[in-house]
Amino acid sequence: MAELAAGTGRVTDVAELVRVARAREAQGTTGLGEEIAVPHAKTDAVTAPVVCFARSAEGVEWGSPDGTKARLVFMIAVPEAAAGDEHLRILALLSRKLMDPDFRARLQGAEGTGEVLAVLAEIR
Repeated sequence: MAELAAGTGRVTDVAELVRVARAREAQGTTGLGEEIAVPHAKTDAVTAPVVCFARSAEGVEWGSPDGTKARLVFMIAVPEAAAGDEHLRILALLSRKLMDPDFRARLQGAEGTGEVLAVLAEIR
């Protein structure tokens, strides 16, 4: 996902982004349950906030409290200077939508990039 984020032009150091995200994960899982994970990193390896999305039909073991594998994964990366407000704003927007089972089902079932982007566009 860090490589995907690098495609935005907002990542100056992919290896550092991965290191910081893994260090955060080592502090405690970012698996939220309900087949969702939201790994995140606050690092100057990014020049502006970036959010990446991936999904897995089989799921990825993420240590979620409910034991579910993550099928919907959102990675949030923000520069250190924007860590507080921007990180929390993005997380709040995502959390509100991800609590909706219909939204999650539509996101998981979306076919192709266009459909995925249309569902994600509902996050505001």
